[in-house]
Amino acid sequence: MYDVEKIRADFPILSRQVNGKPLVYLDNGASAQKPQVVIDAITRGYAEEYANVHRGLHYLSNLATEKYEGVRGIVRRFLNAPSEDEIVFTSGTTEGINLISYAWAAPRLQAGDEIVLSVLEHHANIVPWHFLRERQGVVLKWVEPEADGSLDPARVLAAIGPKTRLVAVTQMSNVLGTLVDVKTICTGARDKGVPVLVDGSQACVHMPVDVSDIGCDFYAITGHKLYGPSGSGAIFIHRDRMAEMRPFLGGGDMIDTVTRDTVTYAKPPMRFEAGTPGIVQQIGMGVALDYLMGIGMANIAAHEHALRDYAQSRFAGLNWLNVQGNAPGKGAIFSLTLNGPAHPHDISTILDKRGVAVRAGSHCAMPLMQHLGVSATARASFGMYNTMAEVDALVSALELCHDLLG
Repeated sequence: MYDVEKIRADFPILSRQVNGKPLVYLDNGASAQKPQVVIDAITRGYAEEYANVHRGLHYLSNLATEKYEGVRGIVRRFLNAPSEDEIVFTSGTTEGINLISYAWAAPRLQAGDEIVLSVLEHHANIVPWHFLRERQGVVLKWVEPEADGSLDPARVLAAIGPKTRLVAVTQMSNVLGTLVDVKTICTGARDKGVPVLVDGSQACVHMPVDVSDIGCDFYAITGHKLYGPSGSGAIFIHRDRMAEMRPFLGGGDMIDTVTRDTVTYAKPPMRFEAGTPGIVQQIGMGVALDYLMGIGMANIAAHEHALRDYAQSRFAGLNWLNVQGNAPGKGAIFSLTLNGPAHPHDISTILDKRGVAVRAGSHCAMPLMQHLGVSATARASFGMYNTMAEVDALVSALELCHDLLG
């Protein structure tokens, strides 16, 4: 049985007050809070177990290396990837996608080649491809969502032409909560010989993910949204695509030999992990992933679906509230505006006075804001520790906003 109060007890920050009110943390889409086991692992990592990894022969270095490299297997299990060798550590999804842009796409794409994107994308899955547009003449082809915020896989596949070299798409919109059928996209793109990169930042937090079943070539995740430390993350890279990549960052750990005249590179995945990594951050992410798998991602998804349904039912009674996007099966992420002149920043400020933490702005998704015809929204994004009572607190605070700003 899913015991949300027991889970909440694992997160020290959830017991605090903000502005004299109990904290209602609904900014999980930006970054999630950390359970005590992760906090303890980070503290222990620095206080008792810290050393650099891989090259040392002393006890602490061997211990740190064992714990650090053990996370690769944890990520493999979390994503059901075929092999640990297909997991590259990164500082987060942004670095992971940039790695693919520089190490796989840049050497292979020429002027006129195309990358298919959706308008739902986060800037992290847009700007690296703009680099290729600016520097190499690559063409970006955009697929717009439907009126309800859903993304039709058929439209994505129809955008693939003879010059398409990559499809880059999110599995869940960080603004609308739209869940994208990436498996259908990957199957169709593979039939056309086109690789697919999936931005998994939002989806992997809220549901089970199986990259072997999805059939993607690249799948990027970030630790700080997964209840782990900032500066941690990983990307799954199919071994066939990894063989096509050239090293991006040069330095220690990614080499085999270096002389004055030559350099040879380590085997993947180490080839793509130059320099001293975020050792403790990655260890902390591994602890967070183990924590999530212990609860069960399907259990977390069921809890959040119930929160989503309850929030939708409460919002339906507020005829002055606009909810952007209502795609079937969406996640528990809501982008909100009020009728009238109220700016999302004002909404967020008033909610904060009631202890309710939401995010206001464009959410690093300006093309989607332009598509929606708004400059910004106030986003309430739920996580595994949120409750029905917190939905009620959000609605009560929104009613106060309406009274003050409507």
